[in-house]
Amino acid sequence: TEAAYRHARSEGITQGVEIVGDVMYDMLLQTQEQISSRSQRLLAEFGVAAQGYALATVHRPVNTDDPGAMREIAAALNNLDMPVIFPVHPRTQKFLQQYGIEWGKHVRCIEPVGYIDMLALEQAAYRILTDSGGVQKEAFLMGVPCITLREETEWTETVEAGWNVLVGTKSQLILAAVNRPAPEPVSENPYGKGDAATRIAQSL
Repeated sequence: TEAAYRHARSEGITQGVEIVGDVMYDMLLQTQEQISSRSQRLLAEFGVAAQGYALATVHRPVNTDDPGAMREIAAALNNLDMPVIFPVHPRTQKFLQQYGIEWGKHVRCIEPVGYIDMLALEQAAYRILTDSGGVQKEAFLMGVPCITLREETEWTETVEAGWNVLVGTKSQLILAAVNRPAPEPVSENPYGKGDAATRIAQSL
């Protein structure tokens, strides 16, 4: 991306640097048919409607290893006025049990899901709440507003475009971010046109 190019240049790295886009977008376009075919079955399985639920993921040690942070995140999820689907990482599950965190009936804690199923759940979500770097970018690429449960992000383009909000772990800030209106679509995708792999191969 342009931002990555600027970062490299600021470190004095200019030789052999090309802007080609992001192969994650290539993958997303190539799997779109599979995502669409899985989406309806998953929504029926979990008893939710498209754009009628929030999707949450939490796995980073900065959150999972901090009982205060996890209780704040749990408080936010428990106070959302919509269903929440929460694929729980094994490490996260261990800490949730250790901290004695309980969930409202609208929070559906499930086993982790595979790549295509996760993308299908992301694409149909009303909002995504995550501390995952990859999920932030996927949310942006699929046009789903993202609330990042961290103080920083690698994907600054998503924040600059208004599709990603950094809130940390305070429950009030999380809830306020969920309730803010969706931003305007971007005029140009900073992650390219879905041909990054081809451009990399041509360059090599």
